[in-house]
Amino acid sequence: MSDARTAPDDIRRGTVTNSAPVRLLLVEDDEGDAILVREHLADAGLDVDLLWVRTLDEAIDRLHVDLVLLDLGLPDAMGIAALERLLAADAPAVVVLTGLAGTDIGLAAVAAGAQDYLVKGEVDGETLGRSVRYAIQRRRLEDTDRALYRSLVRAEEVNRLERALLPTPSVVDQQLEVRVGYRAGRDGVLGGDFYDVVERPDGSVLALVGDVCGHGPDEAALGATLRTAWRTLVLAEVPTVDLFGLLERVLISERARPEIFTTVSMLDVTADRSSVDLYLAGHPVPLLLGEPSALLPTHGRGRALGIPVPGGWAPVRLELEPSWRILLYTDGVLEATIGGGSDRLGKTGLLRIVDGAVAAQGDLVERVLHDVRELHGGDLVDDAAVVVLGWRA
Repeated sequence: MSDARTAPDDIRRGTVTNSAPVRLLLVEDDEGDAILVREHLADAGLDVDLLWVRTLDEAIDRLHVDLVLLDLGLPDAMGIAALERLLAADAPAVVVLTGLAGTDIGLAAVAAGAQDYLVKGEVDGETLGRSVRYAIQRRRLEDTDRALYRSLVRAEEVNRLERALLPTPSVVDQQLEVRVGYRAGRDGVLGGDFYDVVERPDGSVLALVGDVCGHGPDEAALGATLRTAWRTLVLAEVPTVDLFGLLERVLISERARPEIFTTVSMLDVTADRSSVDLYLAGHPVPLLLGEPSALLPTHGRGRALGIPVPGGWAPVRLELEPSWRILLYTDGVLEATIGGGSDRLGKTGLLRIVDGAVAAQGDLVERVLHDVRELHGGDLVDDAAVVVLGWRA
């Protein structure tokens, strides 16, 4: 029998096209039966690249084909166990073609994962050709269904992470402006950026933006955990000055590696909206929006959560004008490049974009994220989260 010729790269296992021959592996220890199979395939008018092997061990090393015709009586494997070994090796579509007759073994073969069961003495060219075509098509549909299922599962996992990382702000005060926005990085996978805004029973409002170092599902899961822990602590009315310390304990308990850290900025707006306490844990400084906008004071900056160095997080009290707006953000905004070059946007560039967005009016958060992306020339490399709080007397 001839060896299988190399198939084009775009021919995938389980895929049949009109222009490509079917890559078929025959596992049969009897030479006479192998010759008969070749004749049946010729009678069926199938364009086939046929590879013949005598043992299951040989077959397992040659599964880059569209379909396997498998005898259940081989020198190194017998019965349904042979089929199960082949399928466990990630075989493509399998049609059992054997001298073992009987309804029970045929049902067992199909139940185990074979696409069809044929008895040698009862097969002709038409029967074999039809079985091969249908088996490959059924396997291709099964592969498509599995891929769709995996895609749906992944989408649901992303949705759960999004709900945990990017919650709906819990604010009763309708006069307080609260706007939030998020853009995933270039690969579309959620990273470790998170935010939240919660109003306490006394009327004070806490806003948080954080960033777990790194990018990927582990960082996203940790960010979701930290965001949920923060809201839980806030709702439990834990004093604001204690939140970062407790959040750090959660981080240390849940992180996968000791080098993982998290940066956070947090605002505690008083109930009368006349002042705010700013907490910084190694995070970029928020902006006070105006004409022009400016960075808030940084003399109270503390270390990032999870960094084993001395120091805490002392708040900076800021007295506010009767009307004010403050923008918090993650460093994915600052790290955007200009026109795809090596120069980064940085704080100076962000201030220019924010001032332009303020002048343009409309949805400030969406405008800032849009303009940063446009300046970058496409999707950002890293995640970016933006939160705006505002008050107008």
